[in-house]
Amino acid sequence: MSRPQQITVLGATGSIGLSTLDVIARHPERYQVFALSAFSRLAELEALCMIYRPLFAVVADAQAARDLQGRLQASGLATRVLFGEAGLCEVAAHAEVDAVMAAIVGAAGLKPTLAAVEAGKKVLLANKEALVMSGALFMQAVRQSGAVLLPIDSEHNAIFQCLPGDYARGLTQVGVRRILLTASGGPFRETPMEQLLAVTPEQACAHPNWSMGRKISVDSASMMNKGLELIEACWLFDARPAQVEVVIHPQSVIHSLVDYVDGSVLAQLGNPDMRTPISHALAWPERIDSGVAPLDLFAVARLDFQAPDEQRFPCLRLSRQAAEAGGTAPAMLNAANEVAVAAFLERRIRFPEIARIIDSVLNAQAVEAVESLDAVLAADGRARELAGHWLSDRNSRRGEA
Repeated sequence: MSRPQQITVLGATGSIGLSTLDVIARHPERYQVFALSAFSRLAELEALCMIYRPLFAVVADAQAARDLQGRLQASGLATRVLFGEAGLCEVAAHAEVDAVMAAIVGAAGLKPTLAAVEAGKKVLLANKEALVMSGALFMQAVRQSGAVLLPIDSEHNAIFQCLPGDYARGLTQVGVRRILLTASGGPFRETPMEQLLAVTPEQACAHPNWSMGRKISVDSASMMNKGLELIEACWLFDARPAQVEVVIHPQSVIHSLVDYVDGSVLAQLGNPDMRTPISHALAWPERIDSGVAPLDLFAVARLDFQAPDEQRFPCLRLSRQAAEAGGTAPAMLNAANEVAVAAFLERRIRFPEIARIIDSVLNAQAVEAVESLDAVLAADGRARELAGHWLSDRNSRRGEA
């Protein structure tokens, strides 16, 4: 290897970003940090810049960029600080970058992730919303640019590892019957239904197995996370929604499975630590040490499975409906969910109302074909507007009461 691979980490201060940096730090001869980005955790970003000394850092706005630039210069760092979406796209598509970790949460990650794809980079996709929103356009850009797209979600990375190398010929052609997408069931898997009205954001964010950010933790509690992953799996592996089955597996040791027509079922197992799929994607097609402890099956002792209850988890049902509808439906689903989750984290709505907002938005807006990124963004904006109206109407109803 003539030089270390240059890595841009979008969303560096989140759990995926930090895990990526941990893996990179274990292999300085292979990888070097080219750019880091963060939205609001500027002190954390500054600390990471001091450690990894990237050529670029990206923050949300011009004022934050000036502040960080001044502090880095005072510390003797030559890091150049950019800001906004344009800055993110620049470090994602930069000619010197070899690979991009796309770990910005939500719709905000769409354009920079697409910029990396269009520039033909090796893209480590942790931002599932980018693919959910613009699946057809995104995958078309991958094919046209020759970008290498590697999934980071533990479930999709597991599926990738269990599929044959030529799965792009079509799942049926390579003998795949179905994809089994595992889910932990989150913190409310056995909570009495009547108690869900009173659950708090803190309870929703207390995932039993994984350490994640607040938004994705709530998505896991509602199983919207699994719904988005179902849609993502359809695009990544050219699967029909009917070919993807969700299985609750509380131990989070089997990360997903692939069922073949001959009766074989291949599974990928490992401790619930995101450094495993990150290291797999960084080094693919090789393998490197991730820092993850070996799986102790004797300590695990048992593996349980059950079918998801869509009455308990209506977000899963809504996601499957959006996957089957196609067009702008997944983008609307994602946008409504982002608004609803933010409202729940701000204690403006109760936990079951997340699904009600999404259902209302999907029923209020007709699904349209996706022929451009502008159409995707328009659907996203309209869904956010409708979700905002739902919240305003709710507050009005409460005020009248």
